[in-house]
Amino acid sequence: MTKQEFIEQAENVLMHTYNRYQMVLDRGDGVYLYDTDGKKYLDFAAGIAVFALGYNNKEYNDALKGQIDKLLHTSNLYYNEPAISAATKLLKASGMDRVFFTNSGTEAIEGAVKLARKYFYNKNKEADSEVISMNNSFHGRSMGALSITGQPKYREAFEPLIGGVVFADFNDLESIKNKINKKTCAIILEPVQGEGGLYPADKEFLIELRKLCDDNDILLIFDEIQCGMGRTGTMFAYQGYGVKPDIITTAKALGCGVPVGAFAATSKAAAAFEAGDHGSTYGGNPFVTAAVSKVFDLFESKHIVEHVQEVSAYLEEKLNGLVSKYDFITERRGKGLMQGLQFNGPVKDYIAKAMEKGLIIITAGGDTIRLVPPLIITKEHVDEMIEILESCF
Repeated sequence: MTKQEFIEQAENVLMHTYNRYQMVLDRGDGVYLYDTDGKKYLDFAAGIAVFALGYNNKEYNDALKGQIDKLLHTSNLYYNEPAISAATKLLKASGMDRVFFTNSGTEAIEGAVKLARKYFYNKNKEADSEVISMNNSFHGRSMGALSITGQPKYREAFEPLIGGVVFADFNDLESIKNKINKKTCAIILEPVQGEGGLYPADKEFLIELRKLCDDNDILLIFDEIQCGMGRTGTMFAYQGYGVKPDIITTAKALGCGVPVGAFAATSKAAAAFEAGDHGSTYGGNPFVTAAVSKVFDLFESKHIVEHVQEVSAYLEEKLNGLVSKYDFITERRGKGLMQGLQFNGPVKDYIAKAMEKGLIIITAGGDTIRLVPPLIITKEHVDEMIEILESCF
């Protein structure tokens, strides 16, 4: 079949929930993708911050192939070794005490909110609780995750949503203080807002927010689905701030391509759940947790976090150069290998031109280019990206 035939068939059989780019991707290798016509693309999107280790990593592939030949699924009525191994490594990396594996980031958010509400219920013997989320946030598209997403454009067509959610302003402690009341069970935020435009939290804001939660016995939840797993230069973004939450959510690069997420908590928060409070048929199955376990091994053996620290400094330098050079680029924002360039108008034409020239980049809002490449990129890849991007200008 030709590319156009593939696209036409897709439009006939798939629900139209995405405005897809006019390409049919076929394979990947390292930091490059290839379409069905054989065209090569430098990938600075990584499947929306998923493929941290790049494509076609032999050690990762072999771990998955080996698990396929052993066991794919058992349900959570039984133990399995890959899940135990993956949990142990995730908890060591995050500093949390207990973990629940899910099938996606959205499901991780659902579980984290349920855990916070159960904690409140156990403490107060009543279920009338509230969650404070941030304006401009993005936490997912299921009804619960959508309810705490602070962007009306995602929410309004699906209302009424789940109640007991109020919104405060990111990086504004007073705004949050004004929303706290006796019903507040948790405050949730992304340490670096992703879909909302690549806005990092201020360090002092997170430090004071931690104190505020401690003083009021409110659980602090950090959504690390996009900004976690080494992307900002520490394994989890909050570690770069020196602020530890009560619950974290993670996904995307956690499995580097397989559908897996997790929420993890301190012992204090995790103790709220009892048998029967939460569950998942597929969550934590041997296949995906074998992937998670190997991901942590490769992060350690390949010194991924240290590499991110080195190459991200170079990326920031080059992006700052673009801001200085072109008056239509108004700002660079972000942290580590999670960067955004804000323009003074729509960026969709630049995205399309870049794709024509063999560069895959994505947006974060209509006026911001989002750069979330595989964490294995080198300075040479940064130079290649900059050269293509400038040719689009």
